[in-house]
Amino acid sequence: MTQVRAGRGESQGGQPSRDPQGEQPSQGEGVMAGGSSYLDLLQTPGALRFSAAAFVGRMPMSMFGLGIVLFISAGTGRYGLAGVVAAAGAVGYAICAPLVAALTDRLGQRRVLRPQTAVFAGSTVAFLTCVQLHAPVWALLASGTAAGASMPSLGSMVRARWSALVTSSQLETAFALESVADEIIFVLGPALVTVLATGLFPAAGVTAAVLLCVTGTLLLAAQRGTEPAPRPRERRPPGRGLRARRLRLPAPGLITLAPLFLFLGAMFAAIDLSTVDFAQQHGHKPLAGIVLGTYALGSAIGGLWYGSRSWRVPLERRFAGTLCLTVAGVATFWAIPSLALLAVVIFFAGTGIAPTLMAGFGLIERQAPAGRRTEAMAWLSSTVSVGVAAGSAVAGKIIDFGGASRGYLFAAGCGVAACAVCLTGLQRLRVTAPAAAVPSADSGGVRATGR
Repeated sequence: MTQVRAGRGESQGGQPSRDPQGEQPSQGEGVMAGGSSYLDLLQTPGALRFSAAAFVGRMPMSMFGLGIVLFISAGTGRYGLAGVVAAAGAVGYAICAPLVAALTDRLGQRRVLRPQTAVFAGSTVAFLTCVQLHAPVWALLASGTAAGASMPSLGSMVRARWSALVTSSQLETAFALESVADEIIFVLGPALVTVLATGLFPAAGVTAAVLLCVTGTLLLAAQRGTEPAPRPRERRPPGRGLRARRLRLPAPGLITLAPLFLFLGAMFAAIDLSTVDFAQQHGHKPLAGIVLGTYALGSAIGGLWYGSRSWRVPLERRFAGTLCLTVAGVATFWAIPSLALLAVVIFFAGTGIAPTLMAGFGLIERQAPAGRRTEAMAWLSSTVSVGVAAGSAVAGKIIDFGGASRGYLFAAGCGVAACAVCLTGLQRLRVTAPAAAVPSADSGGVRATGR
């Protein structure tokens, strides 16, 4: 993503920005200072329809894991088993999402999303059946992993549509809009799945998540007019030796951002669990959801403000700044004495989350070639999922041993690690040319035989 200083023809650093088709803009085109407003953006033909469909289809990302925990714990009384199954689904999603995204870049969203949705629905029905029939643990793990692995990753796909549809001067506002939508999802989703699973029947939360995902995904896939054109991979001459067997990353910044987003996922998971325990310690466990909702609300407001402004600071410096401010807020949680004060502090600490995520996705969008843009952004979503799964497991044990304050300290430690990765790898984030020198394993890339 490039943020315009004065007009469409100049991006950060004075380099020519590219239009959605990859061509150089003419110098005589009009100026849109500070990007465009959210209302102007949604008036782009087709934008409101695909953004709304993706919003509905993304609801399960805040509902599915919690729904699994509520469903399994209600039937078996085993929270440990429920957490393991939910984590297995998250890891399955993390592994498969980049692979599906790469296939989407080559074949198109519609050709991939429709069969993937059918697999997701079938896998989830199999999982629900296994739980109802009290199947063995291996069956719960297998079906839960399959369901998580086949869940469509619509966040990267809707951002790819924005990248192909709007100009670079509008793209930061578009990403801000989607980040705010994500935060709204994380405000509404947990409350909805909890009410359904506890008020109707235990499987209602997971069932609602599947129905929302299937509906939104099929509506998105049906919108052909805004779908990015498939970009088949160029055939390369056969290589020799080890280089031919190594996988090229879709963007060089992933070497920095992938581990960084993993630490962020672990930080978010630790904050969630610690807040639940903190509220329980103060005798108000039901208020934990409200406090976490306040965290997401702060993020949404921060994202709206960030996306509505024109920025002259380079994108990588904005990313580093908002990340450090977010972590600085988290570092205070362990010392807060009351739930009311925590709600206030967590709101202001949350205002940096959406800007940080928006800048991270923007850095990758700026670096990745159009033919691998969906795949590149899916890597970030996947590493967050892995971080959430790992962070939940570690933070849970820490909280059992030392309480919420130790859990918050663990969250702060993960945040500090993310800042360290950012500052040491900041040079890779300054690469601005799309697909420029995307590293192979010889220069720090990922081996095809690795993962």
